[in-house]
Amino acid sequence: MAQPVIPDIERALRAVGDLLAAGGQEVGIVILGGAALNLLGIVHRATRDVDVIALGQPPSHATPYHLERPDTLPEPLVTAAATVARDLGLTPDWLNTAPAGQWDTGLPPGLEERLHWRRFGGLDVGIVDRRDLVFFKLYAAADDVGPESVHVQDLLALRPTAAELTDAAQWVRNQDPSPAFGTSLTAVVDYVGRHVD
Repeated sequence: MAQPVIPDIERALRAVGDLLAAGGQEVGIVILGGAALNLLGIVHRATRDVDVIALGQPPSHATPYHLERPDTLPEPLVTAAATVARDLGLTPDWLNTAPAGQWDTGLPPGLEERLHWRRFGGLDVGIVDRRDLVFFKLYAAADDVGPESVHVQDLLALRPTAAELTDAAQWVRNQDPSPAFGTSLTAVVDYVGRHVD
């Protein structure tokens, strides 16, 4: 049975933020993946979840600027997300920290300085910048090679320049230096380079 998609990401995030605000709580998260692509207006496709890559607040809230690995989500956020999942018919893990392991090998340099922050009641959402999405999507696409891959399709929608692809490929190679992965990475870079005008 297919998992339900999030029909309106902004509505779901605003519902979470309203619940947090009603409880006098404030939480900041940083997201990537399909939800980020949708919120930035780069793609308009269904997504089943919102991937949280970090916890943190906008620079106006925290000095100096600081992001943290999201090993677990704060309890008020977990409770609010569960309520929204029930109310909107979403999967229990629609808001998740699946990408947290990326912290083990590192985030793209300067990611925190390029975040696009939006406020939804008591929820601050940092959306990973287009440039950083190129890095993450190239990494994912090298694990899922093929023109039908959603990650390859997202890369094409991001329309990376040759320079961005080069920078992203260098970062991605540091994530997995194995020869097999390098071969897949080269294939994706070549494919995207040929199909982005």
